[in-house]
Amino acid sequence: MRVLVVNPGSSSLKLRLLESDDGIAAEDDLPASQGDVESAALDAFLKRVPAPDAGGVRVVHGGAHFRSSVRVDGEVLERLDGTAELAPLHNPPALQAIRILQQARPALPLVACFDTAFHAGMPDAAAVYAVPWRWTSEWGIRRYGFHGLSHAWASRRAAGMLERRLEDLRVVTCHLGAGASLCAVAGGVSVDTTMGFTPMEGLVMATRSGSVDPGAILWVQRRGGLAPADVEQALDRESGLLGVSGISADIREVLTAAERGEGRAGLAFEVYIHRLRGLIGAMTAALGGLDVLVFTGGVGEHSAPVRSAACATLAYLGVELDEEHNRRAAPDAQISTTQSRVPVLVVTAREDLEIAREVRTTIAAGT
Repeated sequence: MRVLVVNPGSSSLKLRLLESDDGIAAEDDLPASQGDVESAALDAFLKRVPAPDAGGVRVVHGGAHFRSSVRVDGEVLERLDGTAELAPLHNPPALQAIRILQQARPALPLVACFDTAFHAGMPDAAAVYAVPWRWTSEWGIRRYGFHGLSHAWASRRAAGMLERRLEDLRVVTCHLGAGASLCAVAGGVSVDTTMGFTPMEGLVMATRSGSVDPGAILWVQRRGGLAPADVEQALDRESGLLGVSGISADIREVLTAAERGEGRAGLAFEVYIHRLRGLIGAMTAALGGLDVLVFTGGVGEHSAPVRSAACATLAYLGVELDEEHNRRAAPDAQISTTQSRVPVLVVTAREDLEIAREVRTTIAAGT
């Protein structure tokens, strides 16, 4: 089955056409102005590539209803519209892309593939917040988790690289990019993750704060008279590496500034790494041990200093990095020493392969 993969983001549109053997027949990365997917650009791509047999569209948030990939029809699309407010930067362009495809290729089977689906089966102990029960039962407040397509692929790829059965492995996957999250994967199943109801919880990110004491947020609202939109803007766009460093959201620029001795840049990196190390430990605790540690995503794949600093205090988990291998690593690669009890891997993020897999499985199942 030749699969068209559509991956819309808040500022980009990634298009891939995968052959039945998962070879890339065509690809394009297009800008998406303020989250708007241009119909002409998507249509132009379709006209110049071989005809796909099916399409898969990445949808960041499936809400409480969508717990697995689903073939899109009128009822599904109506339900998807209700998820837009849960991920206002990401879900609307995904829904826009689905509608464009429906109009341009009405006979093309389409599957919505959710970043939250991989985490849908997390134990209640990991998913439920200790808030008034009405918030949970009536409003669906819980930890949904994100980057599920990436975490699923990274754990599966790790098993393949090590020639081990995924069912036998306890894996911590580190998806580090502008957005970042960790996942505890036991036997191929997500049992815990660092992001929560929204993609703001957990790690320090490029412009997102990660976890912050809710009391501090309430205090700032009262002290500064901030509206919810002001707080959202601050925590989502003005925090993280950018907020602490005052220089950049790009980890490379932060590191360069830190090397020049700019104090806040050095602090930003230290805060970033401190939270990363701590949450790797938390994910390992959720698994009851660690068999493999995986780095993926733009930062995870390309920043040797981040990987080195993250692993520097993880000897207690059985992690021993080969610094020379780490410096030279090009994914997919193993960067731990031969004596390391826990292999450390760098894996290319391939959400497109995971989406194609979901499309084929969903269509074959008739769901």
